[in-house]
Amino acid sequence: MTEQHLATATAPRIRPLVHAVHAPGRPQPRRPVRHPHPTGVTGAARRPRAACTPAPSSTDRRDLAARFAHRLVEVLTGVRPVGQLQRHTTLHGYQQLTALVRTGPLRPRGRAPRMRLGRVYDSAPAPDALEVCVRVEFGPRHHMVAFRLEQHHRTAQWQCTAVEAH
Repeated sequence: MTEQHLATATAPRIRPLVHAVHAPGRPQPRRPVRHPHPTGVTGAARRPRAACTPAPSSTDRRDLAARFAHRLVEVLTGVRPVGQLQRHTTLHGYQQLTALVRTGPLRPRGRAPRMRLGRVYDSAPAPDALEVCVRVEFGPRHHMVAFRLEQHHRTAQWQCTAVEAH
């Protein structure tokens, strides 16, 4: 290209991404519409999980205890990674769980026989707490795993607060 052509060539027009002040003739920028959250009863605090979580019955608690026991034993035997239970445990419970995974009382030695969960025993010492014990069978060897689940007061999510395995 020649110098004369470069001088007459127009530069591409670059639009600014953000306008500091609204200029006349330009459309108004879109702003999100803010709607007040519905409160249901006037003045009551909004609790979205409260409507979704019915009060657990004894069969719901028994199912919860059995499901968590199965996942916990899978973590302790090395079938499932320990991080999968992190959001379902408190800090103290997670520290106990990782210590048990490191020491490995339920890790199968040598050729692993098939793991089988025995009956899950649960008790509710308080309305928002469950204490659970389960027997784990590895062929001729048997182990016991005990844990405590507590319902978080704000989110109503059940969290494991303590774990023991022998």
